[in-house]
Amino acid sequence: MHTQTPVTRAGRSVKVASVAGLALLAGLLSGGGSAADESAGPVSLAAACGTEDSDAAAVAATVALSVDVPATGEVDRPVQPGPVSFALTLSRADLAGLLPEGAEAVVSRAALKVRVAQNGESAEAPWELNAPSTPLPADSDVTLVHSGEVPYVTFGAAGDVDFSVGEFTVELRSATAAPEAGEPALATVTCRLKEGESGQVATTHVIEVGGNEPSGTPTTPADGAAGAGDGDIAVERSAAAAAAEEEDPDWCPVEQPVGEMDASEAPQAPPGAPLRATELPGTFMCANALGLANVRKLNGAMIINNPAAPELISVLSSKRSFARAAKEEGGAYARIDSLANLDLPDAESTFLAFGFQPVTAMVSFENGPMTISIGNVGSAPNRITFSTVYFEQSLRLHDVKINGTPLDVGSNCKTSKPFKVVLNGGEAYKNVGVGGLLEGEVDIPAFTGCGTGGEDLNPLFTASLSGPGNRIFMNQASTCNPASPTRSYCPPPLPELPGTKPST
Repeated sequence: MHTQTPVTRAGRSVKVASVAGLALLAGLLSGGGSAADESAGPVSLAAACGTEDSDAAAVAATVALSVDVPATGEVDRPVQPGPVSFALTLSRADLAGLLPEGAEAVVSRAALKVRVAQNGESAEAPWELNAPSTPLPADSDVTLVHSGEVPYVTFGAAGDVDFSVGEFTVELRSATAAPEAGEPALATVTCRLKEGESGQVATTHVIEVGGNEPSGTPTTPADGAAGAGDGDIAVERSAAAAAAEEEDPDWCPVEQPVGEMDASEAPQAPPGAPLRATELPGTFMCANALGLANVRKLNGAMIINNPAAPELISVLSSKRSFARAAKEEGGAYARIDSLANLDLPDAESTFLAFGFQPVTAMVSFENGPMTISIGNVGSAPNRITFSTVYFEQSLRLHDVKINGTPLDVGSNCKTSKPFKVVLNGGEAYKNVGVGGLLEGEVDIPAFTGCGTGGEDLNPLFTASLSGPGNRIFMNQASTCNPASPTRSYCPPPLPELPGTKPST
């Protein structure tokens, strides 16, 4: 992984997908025969919701639904929409009427009935999506951001296919109980689109196998397998659901994270009334994250994690929370802390020492426990949403070559002390469950312990690498919950590597 052109904030090139701030998930975008993927952006819809014990239209809600679909598909070859982002916004007052008194955070599950229509035929595709723990502010609207993998659909004839949403149900559960514990929902809300809303969210153009336009003659799959049939629409299980039913894979082959959380780098609550703190067991998850680290003195960047064989982040999500109501002294504050570990593989870096001498080195990263904090401070219109990741890191250099000739730097050529890594995502990084882009800047300390036989090589690496202003860009994909693989992103998908596509 050689030095690359540095990434700047203005030229940042990670596509933030719609309202959820989802990192694009490689491998989930293309369907059979698709030429390109397209998304019209989030579709805004108005809905009326209610519970069994209330008027069906008692609660007004707004929906922002976004899904990428293949621009084209082929007859009898599966097409998979995705990724899907479903953001449901309710007023805090309406939500308070649905939940028990004192609720401070919820997790939710949305079940959408999606109509798939083509040539006068239609079928219903169930889309089940999940939102991780969401803090409940004291007085502003609450947005629950759901995401997930949805079923494949296979078509037996050519023609345009429309995807539209109608009725949907949302289960609200306590954020303090693990979903596998079987605790009943705090509330179940059924919603229907208001009159005049079409609910259409995407269209795919299906053509005959081989790329031909409709000929009027049914075709047979090339492999002789039974397809959907002429004119039929077959909704199939998603790949994750099928795999989970057929086997019991180790979705997260990493140890659960250990260590102490340190949220000192997250925005703190203004002075005032004490915060209500809640210690939680956390939910074990894992995710992929890729990044770039700019080295300012070299005018280049080094890849963080190996895109070909990345190491997983191990997470205990929602391990601790803090809250204070807006009416209390000091104002509203909410924060959820998660603990994570990431053992990065060694990276190869090539740079020009003093601007002319080519030096190649392997870099080992020694990371301390990570604290992931999300939350908000204050009330609308001055409410600030934040997300931070904090950990300490040391760098060690080994297998160094100068102009191709090995240079023995010893076994302890490393930064003289650990340095802080503080990454901020603002509103782009919604939570641990859906991930997103994080950015920060680090000060690399001087190097020590470099050289053998009395040779002091510390000045070489200190002059070439150490100093402030080194930008880091990290993109985390959505998480896999191994206890609930069909309701999360399992196996863990890959995010885009920052700097690999034009900015959007």
